[in-house]
Amino acid sequence: MELKSLDKVKNITSDQFVSQYMKPNVPVIIEDFVDSQSAAFQKWNYDYFKEIAGEKEVDVYGGEIHSLNRAASKPIAKMTFAEYLDLISEKATEYRLFLFNLLTIKPELKKDIQYKDITKGKVLHWLPFMFFGGEGSNTRNHVDIDMSHVFLTQYQGVKRVWLFPLNQSDLLYKLPYNFHSIANLKTSTQEEFPGLKYLKGYEAILKPGQTLYMPSGWWHFIQYETEGYSISVRALPSKLIEKWRGFRNLVFTRHFDNLMRKLFKEKWFNYKVSVAKRRAQKAIDKIEGKHILDDIPDIPIHF
Repeated sequence: MELKSLDKVKNITSDQFVSQYMKPNVPVIIEDFVDSQSAAFQKWNYDYFKEIAGEKEVDVYGGEIHSLNRAASKPIAKMTFAEYLDLISEKATEYRLFLFNLLTIKPELKKDIQYKDITKGKVLHWLPFMFFGGEGSNTRNHVDIDMSHVFLTQYQGVKRVWLFPLNQSDLLYKLPYNFHSIANLKTSTQEEFPGLKYLKGYEAILKPGQTLYMPSGWWHFIQYETEGYSISVRALPSKLIEKWRGFRNLVFTRHFDNLMRKLFKEKWFNYKVSVAKRRAQKAIDKIEGKHILDDIPDIPIHF
């Protein structure tokens, strides 16, 4: 696997950002997408969060390697928000929060965030998402189902993000009809998943105040180097192919997969794994210059 460092930009104009990064789908770290002097940086901290929402019960999520047959993992524990913040402050833990959005529970917090919108008004400021994680936690490698452009800003702690373009889905062992890969990019071996050695992507180390722009369709593997939290906002895809992919994923693909999982259970998952590995081998063969037929159909389903 080859990872390059991402460019960092500051004081970039809207025209420059759209033409150099957004239209060509190129990721970049933006140093001034949010105002580091805003209330979100000056007022927010764990004690403040515990004061305004500490009693809220939260679903806690852990490692996702054991839920690869699902579109999303199940929570592994429940606790109050205050208990969770104390936990990640005291020790390293794989526990993280997913789908707990403090900005929805306390919408008045949204006014504390000041954005510099360099997308010519495409960012959905009214739809922010908040993510918390303990030191050592991570999300599985995935691509967002709606194919939106994502702006991920770090507010506390440090995150490491690995990014890969959509055309490397086969080498990543993408699970058919899902939006994540079956290989763990940190722990899987190249003997088990030989396609990983041919991956070429980017690495971003995000510190407080920095924003990672992840273009539509880019894979991302997010790792918490320290405990911390971040906020993302989205911009809807603008290209017709991106819109179609997002629509297809939301309306057809996920519902088809849910139906097949209910009908065939483990057999359906095993079938998808076999297809993912076969597609990866075809991609490897192309890279290594072996002569293969590009039009070989996928393995038929036999249940």
